[in-house]
Amino acid sequence: MLRTRVAAVPDPLWEIVLSLNLLGTRQGRAVFDTWSGQARARLRRLPLRQLHLVRALAPPRGSFPDFLNPAEASRGLQEGVQAILSTSRRRLREEMNVLAAAPSWLRPLADGEPQALETLGQALHRYFDAALPPYWSAVRAQIEADRAVRARELLRGGVDALLSTLGPSLRWRSPVLETAYPLDRDLQLHGRGLLLVPSVFCWQTPITLSDPRLPPVLVYPVARTHHWWAPPQRPGDGARTTLDRLLGHGRTAVLRALEDGCTTGEAARRAGVTAATAGEHVRILREAELAVSVRDRNTVLHVLTPLGVGLLKANRARAE
Repeated sequence: MLRTRVAAVPDPLWEIVLSLNLLGTRQGRAVFDTWSGQARARLRRLPLRQLHLVRALAPPRGSFPDFLNPAEASRGLQEGVQAILSTSRRRLREEMNVLAAAPSWLRPLADGEPQALETLGQALHRYFDAALPPYWSAVRAQIEADRAVRARELLRGGVDALLSTLGPSLRWRSPVLETAYPLDRDLQLHGRGLLLVPSVFCWQTPITLSDPRLPPVLVYPVARTHHWWAPPQRPGDGARTTLDRLLGHGRTAVLRALEDGCTTGEAARRAGVTAATAGEHVRILREAELAVSVRDRNTVLHVLTPLGVGLLKANRARAE
């Protein structure tokens, strides 16, 4: 249990594969309609060969090859794609067999032909560039907010509490974490620990890798609303709260962003402002004794003081 970890950033390859799954179904329409409509329009500009390739490898239903989701993707899309291109021929051939109805033109990829692998790398980059960048800041903000919740649960009750509050589709009955899953299977950790990967495009059911010999991973959906992708409201977009009128909309947004503790960059993404603006707001909040900054190795974390927490709680209660 002590080796349970939560991924620090969104995994671009998991988000690629799971967003591809969603594009092929009608699942989550209320949550993803705006994204899917805009993504489909941009994806039409991709070469058909590349679009067909990624869709064939990540079908809307059924299994897909594990090599699409290497651990190296935690360091970024470029590193993840490089790991895919380095997959051995034996593994490519074995894992392509999980595709229920693989077209014959995928054979060169299964054989590890360099040109086929290069085409796959290009296709993954182009799909990401077409479908995800306009929303990537929102994706990162959602993941950071989820991590803040997990961190709070960990501090409150240890790993037991963290695993007990992962969502309605996951149930912790020590020493077993249960979830609804398309297949009946057991994943034994054997002391390896578990990497929890929060995902925006994971829909309802958590997912893991097929091969139990690979490092244990569980991808689970973050809590989202139907407007998760939308930028924060600006002054004049709607009714302003008392706190907005007191501090200004931007500073209030940064104050709320600091509720669970975060860096300047994370506060900027959560509040929908630039890093420089967020930094200035944090400085003023710190001078007003509403926030305090602490250094953790090479990172500076900003958290609310009891006065800042009280201000948020009082205004939240008034709004409710």
